[in-house]
Amino acid sequence: MELQRALSDLAEVRERLAHLQRFEGYSGAAAAASGFGALVAAAIQQRLVPLPQTADAFHTYLTIWLGCLAVALVLNYGAAAAWLLKHRTPGERSRFRTAAISIAPSVVLGGALSLGLIDHGAYALLPGTWFAFYAIGLFASRGAIPSSTMAITVGFAALALIFLVTPMTAAALAWWVMPVGFGIGQLGIGYLIWRERS
Repeated sequence: MELQRALSDLAEVRERLAHLQRFEGYSGAAAAASGFGALVAAAIQQRLVPLPQTADAFHTYLTIWLGCLAVALVLNYGAAAAWLLKHRTPGERSRFRTAAISIAPSVVLGGALSLGLIDHGAYALLPGTWFAFYAIGLFASRGAIPSSTMAITVGFAALALIFLVTPMTAAALAWWVMPVGFGIGQLGIGYLIWRERS
């Protein structure tokens, strides 16, 4: 009986400590807005290059999705920076640095591999690569986001496998692929962050 109570108390202490150490600067609204942005980008791709197969179409595809990435980065990191300006305690700055450092390798290496794939014309491997590195980044920063987002992390990893090592790679550049991951995924993350804080 005493052992059970001690284990229960320990679990509660761990949960409170994890909550205190969590970086609260990620914005549910910014995450959801970037998911909505991916849905808008998908609509643009569907209209212009539903399944790119020429050099010009690949260029248009990259313009659409790299533009979407730029908007998402501005939204999410802008929201985090604005939050940090309002919460300047040493503890919050430390949590911000930890969160930034945890996701940095996946951003840098994912970007480098993307450039390599583009340079070699391996465009069909881009969506799977992006899903994979985003899954790695989410997993690495799991202490800074709600634990309920683990299901979304697993979803991104599954999409990475589907579009990297199955016959679905042939459809990887289709207009519906990116919103399945980044549209739905970011909307889900935004909702889970909002739900945890409300």
